[in-house]
Amino acid sequence: MHSFFKRYVLPGLVFQSVIIGGGYGTGREIAEFFVSHGALGGLFGMGVTAICWGVILAIAFEFARITKSYNYRSFFKALLGPLWRLFEIIYLLIVLLVLSVLGSAAGEMLSAALGAPPILGAIILLAAVGALAYSGGKAIERALALWSLLLYGVYAVFFVWVVSRFGGTIGETLSSGDVIGPWVLDGARYAAYNLIAIGAVLFVLPYLKTRKDALVSGFLAGVLGIIPGILVLLAMLSQYPGIQEDPVPVLSILQALNSVWFFVVFQIVLFGTFVETGTGLIHAVNERIASVFAETGKAFPRWARLAIAAGLLGGAIFLAGAVGIIDLIAKGYGVLSYAFIAIVAIPLLTVGVFKIMTSKANPMEAVNDPA
Repeated sequence: MHSFFKRYVLPGLVFQSVIIGGGYGTGREIAEFFVSHGALGGLFGMGVTAICWGVILAIAFEFARITKSYNYRSFFKALLGPLWRLFEIIYLLIVLLVLSVLGSAAGEMLSAALGAPPILGAIILLAAVGALAYSGGKAIERALALWSLLLYGVYAVFFVWVVSRFGGTIGETLSSGDVIGPWVLDGARYAAYNLIAIGAVLFVLPYLKTRKDALVSGFLAGVLGIIPGILVLLAMLSQYPGIQEDPVPVLSILQALNSVWFFVVFQIVLFGTFVETGTGLIHAVNERIASVFAETGKAFPRWARLAIAAGLLGGAIFLAGAVGIIDLIAKGYGVLSYAFIAIVAIPLLTVGVFKIMTSKANPMEAVNDPA
């Protein structure tokens, strides 16, 4: 059972952990990419996202397995050759962007709850991310998996509660059948910018031993990644269409439930998801640098992990204060999603598939897998 969890469930939980803070934890991203296309259009768009994630992650996991690439430096060297630094440049840009979104959201949350200056929430969040990033791979692996399981439980309660209170409104909104604008394109773009998580999930892929492990684990990761997002989308329909303008839409839904204790619990869990996302992204950078140290026979000092985290987080705090969460998501995510289609999705679907099909790995090995 322990082996089954590490091969088939853990990669999906880590993927979900990394995308949630910058993907749908606040609801702002759901409003931008899905709710803007109407109730049914949003759900259709999420279906596109789930299929894109499942297919691309299955290919990525198998590519990582056959090339033994467990950090983004080695992975994209094998995939892109000398052009791999294009990924690194865009990866670092989107890390700063996502950390800025998280810092801005944390500031909005703390300000709404306690009336504190928004910058304080950003500093507390980014300090927590730095502390966990300093802890190293095994501690991060356990933290991401356990918090993801907790998150699924809290999101399930949240969804059931919202449906019990506003089920009629959600049903009426869905029955309107609104499908507005290019929902296929936005579903694909949303999937694309979240592919940043590939770099952050590689460190748990050594548990994959066969092609079956990689393909099943990858597709399951896409499913596990989309489920909380669907719950958030359906809950947001209880306040549709006005909720599209809220900086942090989930806070509006929580306030409508009028439960102080659940408001506090949910915000604590949501804050934890921000820490998960930030930690996963920064850990991927640290693992990339650690691989260079390993090639020279040197150990990557732990203080350097903290220094890198501090540098990235400091830049993110400045960006969050200067721009704001709505503009960060609307402008930054939209532009970088096209970059990820060009340097991640298309190469994996072409070069990646070709290398997998021509690799020495036996395609029939899964048949003989005792699992």
